[in-house]
Amino acid sequence: MDEEVVRLLLKQLKIASHRAIALGLSTLLLVTGCASLPNVKDTLHYYYLSHDQEPPKIVGPHGELPKAQSEAILKRMNKQAASTGLLAKQAALMESISESPLVVGNKVTLLQGGDATFAAMFRAVANASDSINVETYIFDDDRIGRVFAELLLQKHARGVAVNVIYDSYGCSSTPGKFFGRLREGGVQVLEFNPINPFRSRGGWMIDERDHRKILIVDGKLVITGGVNISSVHSNEASGSFVRSKSFAPWHDTDVEIVGPVVAEYQRLFIKQWQDQGGPAMAARDYLPTLKPQGPDLVRVLANSPGEWNRQMYIAYVSAVAFSEKSIHLANAYFAPDKQMLRALLEAARRGVDVKIILPGVSDSKLAYYGARSYYTELLQAGVKVFEFRNSMLHSKIAVIDGVWSSVGSTNLDPWSLIRNDEVNAVILGRNFANKMEAVFTKFLSGCDEIHLAVWKKRPVSERMREWFSSLVWFLL
Repeated sequence: MDEEVVRLLLKQLKIASHRAIALGLSTLLLVTGCASLPNVKDTLHYYYLSHDQEPPKIVGPHGELPKAQSEAILKRMNKQAASTGLLAKQAALMESISESPLVVGNKVTLLQGGDATFAAMFRAVANASDSINVETYIFDDDRIGRVFAELLLQKHARGVAVNVIYDSYGCSSTPGKFFGRLREGGVQVLEFNPINPFRSRGGWMIDERDHRKILIVDGKLVITGGVNISSVHSNEASGSFVRSKSFAPWHDTDVEIVGPVVAEYQRLFIKQWQDQGGPAMAARDYLPTLKPQGPDLVRVLANSPGEWNRQMYIAYVSAVAFSEKSIHLANAYFAPDKQMLRALLEAARRGVDVKIILPGVSDSKLAYYGARSYYTELLQAGVKVFEFRNSMLHSKIAVIDGVWSSVGSTNLDPWSLIRNDEVNAVILGRNFANKMEAVFTKFLSGCDEIHLAVWKKRPVSERMREWFSSLVWFLL
């Protein structure tokens, strides 16, 4: 083992801050606890036994659509899917395990990169007239964070109700006075699951984190995806990043949605606020009547620790299992469990075009080398693996069979799939999927493909890093 490998091992094992201590406690709880992922094979078996039941329901602005109208929409969607039965199967399966409905009448706009997302967020906040609800994993005290905080204070001063949920662990580098200033300005601020056990509002579970990124304005518009409130996502940052040694901004993907499905995000936020024991929210029209805004059919899938079905996990694995043509994934932290890995390998072996884009540079050595520990098996099965060069890939997107798309906060690693609160929008239909494919193609232009013959010749030191990282995947 060379000196560089030894230094890496020692560096990764070193615990030198309260954040690392919290992470160590989290690991202990995860390893010794009962958290696990559902058996998707059993779920699929149930689907195949009950697939002749009533077709999935679709909800519009005024509630559930008549059966004939729902069937017509699904028939139109299925025609877009050509020979693949992915949409019909997915819709029926997810309805059997999820209370989240398929919602018609939405307009979903892709936001590529942090600057596009922040511009949309700042514009939405500036136009708010009734309420602003923010739920985020990271809210940094940097240029972007301070601009956003100032906008929130200004809107509250003009009579808009502002409520903020931030994750305690994700914001452990943000000074308390930063949130104190928001509170002093009248913004209601709620710390999700405090790291400090003396501030706990119930059972202290350090490993349960709120990884969602949601901005809801006036109950009519939502912006969600992978972008935190941090300058690491912005081209205009000074370069002295708190969380990144690179001057290049993290590459990410969000969506802006208007239409009836926004109410699902609003209900999710309100439930989170109440479950965390937040103070009474100011009386506002948080759930206004929403009119159709576009053609997009959307289902909101949210995970919380302790739920048996882990909806986004089942959606991912089953979509991969149902796929017939293509699977295109880009994900920041990749450490799939056996079920997810098996589904990807089997898809590639049956001739599905499986392409996976992963970070070529990462904020975590463990995440980077842990993902690389899967490359040999993936490449041998025919999966095409690409690494995004020059900047940190932080997107969590998927497009399958050119009709099933997902954008959200969910990584394909154990923390995200088992322990975190996450949320993804699943959008059905070819029109939006075509836009996603265009994004994926653009991503590929900034990637290096990993070829099996070259990969097999990598140095022993790289193999040791991969081996070590694969052993401690739970620290990602």
